[in-house]
Amino acid sequence: METNLDLVENLIKIGMAVLVGGIIGAEREYQDKAAGFRTIILITLGSTLFTIFSLLLDPENTQTRIAANIVTGIGFLGAGAIIREGGRVAGLTTAATIWLAAALGMGIGAGELYFVLTATGVTILVLVIFPRFEIVIDRLREARSYRIVVGAKDLKKVEKIEEALADCSLQIYEHHQSKNEKSIIGSWKTIGSPKNHEKFTMLMLKDRDVKEFDY
Repeated sequence: METNLDLVENLIKIGMAVLVGGIIGAEREYQDKAAGFRTIILITLGSTLFTIFSLLLDPENTQTRIAANIVTGIGFLGAGAIIREGGRVAGLTTAATIWLAAALGMGIGAGELYFVLTATGVTILVLVIFPRFEIVIDRLREARSYRIVVGAKDLKKVEKIEEALADCSLQIYEHHQSKNEKSIIGSWKTIGSPKNHEKFTMLMLKDRDVKEFDY
């Protein structure tokens, strides 16, 4: 039977879930992400309630089963946040945030309030501060699209172009080729350091078999 003290404790947990979900959700909303303020609050609150109810209904046996079901359900939400754009995958951070919000909600429901507050602080640090490090990393890795035209009979030249990209340590994540009566037109989307991009560019500019080259 639930006492007044238990009721107050559960109300505190609910308030804590709204606070933690609101803090993380506000950052996601500010970044204009699919899972924003209300969504993250509801995920955190829902996980908290499921955990509280599992402890109330059967404190002996059901905790791990309820936790496993929460993780499974959140997995579907996270998968819905992940989308493919061309050769890249977007939404991974949002999916991870959804998963983490559920974990924090479970921690709140289990009564680990101080631990959850610490984890929330670390989460905000990762979401707000770490992107600045990503900017530095992105400067070292530049995405660039190349369009190269060679003669219609120069089939082996396409293979040599891809070999040149590999020799310059440029990673190809999407490529297309088309052909008409006069030429073969190839396009490559690549990622690599600015230095390696310049190296490949110079190779193509010096190559007499290349009719057109732009990026």
